[in-house]
Amino acid sequence: MGKTVITRELNRIHVVLENGSQGRNASYSQQRSSLPPPVDPETHPALCRCFEELDQLVGLRKVKEFVREIYAWLEVGRRRAAAGLSSEQQVLHMVFAGNPGTGKTTVARIMGRLLKEMGILSKGHLVEVERADLVGEYIGHTAQKTREHVKRALGGILFIDEAYSLARGGEKDFGKEAIDTLVKSMEDHREEFVLILAGYSLEMERFMRANPGLPSRFPIHLTFPDFTIEELMEIADRMLKQRQYCFSRSAREKLKRQLLKEMNRSVQPFGNARYIRNVIERGIRQHAVRLLNERYPSREDLMTIRAEDLRFEETSGNGYPIRGIINSE
Repeated sequence: MGKTVITRELNRIHVVLENGSQGRNASYSQQRSSLPPPVDPETHPALCRCFEELDQLVGLRKVKEFVREIYAWLEVGRRRAAAGLSSEQQVLHMVFAGNPGTGKTTVARIMGRLLKEMGILSKGHLVEVERADLVGEYIGHTAQKTREHVKRALGGILFIDEAYSLARGGEKDFGKEAIDTLVKSMEDHREEFVLILAGYSLEMERFMRANPGLPSRFPIHLTFPDFTIEELMEIADRMLKQRQYCFSRSAREKLKRQLLKEMNRSVQPFGNARYIRNVIERGIRQHAVRLLNERYPSREDLMTIRAEDLRFEETSGNGYPIRGIINSE
């Protein structure tokens, strides 16, 4: 399978992925079905666990299917090589596009472990960085910092969040030096690590168009859609269940009203699982404060998050807090 053919096929799949992510409706959670691991759990238990962990993520159906396609592509390519058929070098650097809190980092971690179990990567760990970690304060400093992070990522994945910010400062900005160093590292350490660039969809499109040499180096593009209201509520329920808590009916209704409010006022599509985690953790703390002076709380009391325990942060319209805590009813 030639490199051009592989890239063309992945681009075709990318188009299907993006088109399939449109028009998600409220009944999606009822339509979702479990995808069986594409490997035998007895002969490949670690690989099977990777796919099971992927499937346990709420939503992201098209992303899950695409990860399985990448696995099939790699595995069949390996079998072709074993059979003496042509099998060109496989380029695995990726672009993860989507809003914050849509699962990009989580999927990257699973991808690292999956590639390790396949023998593609030696370690499978994830090194997560952003612009401040790569860009220095003087000429040469940026290249040094970038090479250090690449060295840490060898055998695993280097994940650059908000990667488009590297190109925001113009020609004299040191971000360009980081990009040049990354491109050189991809050649110098071919097959030793995977580079994933992540960020908002539109920003990443502009970033890739502004750097003509980048698109051919990143043949795999995954688009992460925002979670629906049903998926966000399912995420909240799972987070509580993991901690052996549950919502009262009024608490669930209060959280759902707040999420709908955020979705309606958001300047960008809102589907932020990170926001849910912050609400849950704050609610558990408020639950503890409420129960502290009760001498004989029941088991149900110790487990149940009530409406008065839920406090919400005023946000800027994208899930990020700006004015502290509010206790909306």
